[in-house]
Amino acid sequence: METIIIQNVSIVLRGNMEPLTKILSASSELFKQYGFKTITMDDIARRAGISKKTLYQHFANKDEVVHETVVSYDDEKMNKCYQVVEGAVDAVEAMVKMMVMMDSMFKEINPMAMFELRRFYPDTYTLFKDRLEKDDVGMMREMINRGISEGLFRKEINPDLMARLRLETAMMILQPNLLVNERNDLLSVSLEITEHFLYGIMNAKGIELYCKYKQQYLSK
Repeated sequence: METIIIQNVSIVLRGNMEPLTKILSASSELFKQYGFKTITMDDIARRAGISKKTLYQHFANKDEVVHETVVSYDDEKMNKCYQVVEGAVDAVEAMVKMMVMMDSMFKEINPMAMFELRRFYPDTYTLFKDRLEKDDVGMMREMINRGISEGLFRKEINPDLMARLRLETAMMILQPNLLVNERNDLLSVSLEITEHFLYGIMNAKGIELYCKYKQQYLSK
């Protein structure tokens, strides 16, 4: 693939990709970088390297593009999460590796994107929240149960409640709030909140492992 620079943005030419894949790849890049409100169908067609006619052959309007992009992004995110969990030695390593993955994702996301999705595309936001509760909460609950069975998390915690708390706090920092400001960036806030959560559910053995994995994965 050939890479060109347009308006200080690096763009990969998608000559061999199918039109639908081009569209979803381009829209995902744009929405993450600029949010949902200001991006137009012209912007998406231009970034994808296709005509507007081709774009409208696949999507009737921007609402449909937003919907399919969010679904595609969520599917990709969940696949990455499952790969992380399956490849982890224990639940603590899985949690730390998830922190690294989320750190990488947050670096790409405009802090206003989630707020704009909720305000201007409420149906898609509702779908996103429903998928979050069904898939993300379920996976987090499984990890917490795994940590309990491995003797790394406290036995008395409620796995379902803690899983929901973890996902709610993760969503919270992607909304306009008092936590993320000119002194505290999104990544540092995410790390601080996640670490606070983990110290609340780990026992002494889990904390010892966490310190080891933190040094290994988060101190680079």
